[in-house]
Amino acid sequence: MNLMCCETESQRRAYEDPVLLKDYRVLQNLLQTEDRYMPSPTYFSCVQTDIKPYMRKMVSQWMLEVCEEQQCEEEVFPLAMNYMDRFLTVVDIPRTRLQLLGAVCMFLASKLKETNPLTSEKLVIYTDRSITLEELTEMELLVLSKLKWDLSAVTPHDFLEQILSRICPDQESCNVIKKHSQTFIALCSTDCKFINYPPSMIAAGSVGAAAHGLLKTDNTKMLQSLHQILNIDVDCLKSCQDQIEQTLSSNLSHMAQSPESAPPKVEVHSTHRVQHEGQPTTPTDVQDIVF
Repeated sequence: MNLMCCETESQRRAYEDPVLLKDYRVLQNLLQTEDRYMPSPTYFSCVQTDIKPYMRKMVSQWMLEVCEEQQCEEEVFPLAMNYMDRFLTVVDIPRTRLQLLGAVCMFLASKLKETNPLTSEKLVIYTDRSITLEELTEMELLVLSKLKWDLSAVTPHDFLEQILSRICPDQESCNVIKKHSQTFIALCSTDCKFINYPPSMIAAGSVGAAAHGLLKTDNTKMLQSLHQILNIDVDCLKSCQDQIEQTLSSNLSHMAQSPESAPPKVEVHSTHRVQHEGQPTTPTDVQDIVF
């Protein structure tokens, strides 16, 4: 007798709750709470003695590659970067521990947001076994302790649906703007100059940039609409949107310099490196990199 399995691999999701999207109190609570989860923008100069902004960028790009390859939820990467920045705000660590910290932050964020979270074994492999399971679990406890077990941070993704439900003329436009806004949010998470911006402003700037680029909407009207929704100064919104567009332009120019129109590959030289077929080459020390 043949048994037919009718289960699908796709995950079932609940519909967006119109009550939560239309009730302005939800948005107000997010706006009042977001400052509580913002890292210090000065931690590179005031706390860290060994880690520099370019090192954070390298590790964040590796984290983004892992999240994309594992098809993580869109919220996982920005949330992991929030954990990393908040931890680096209070703890001075050597550069050799930065990738371990990034792996732990992805581990925690995926546990919170994923139905099937990243496994510790898989993360060890993604670091070319430059870390051990014991180091991962020990660092996990340290991060949880320093973050005071407060992991439900407010990120730009929490504002996306709140904004889009109020400005999008139709569902098709909403889906297109949302997808591109998520890309902009991930881009902002890799760049340390956006640490100083609150999540609501990054979300608004991302939506504004996406709508302006895709739908050719009147930017002035869009900024006014975002101002009315979030009560953020129009000039601040425009400054954030301009920064996002400049960052995108800079990244595209950097990609265009490559002969194959792709980001430069990272070559790793490390005594800890172990080759694994099908696994990406990843940095085990931010200084062991040649572009």
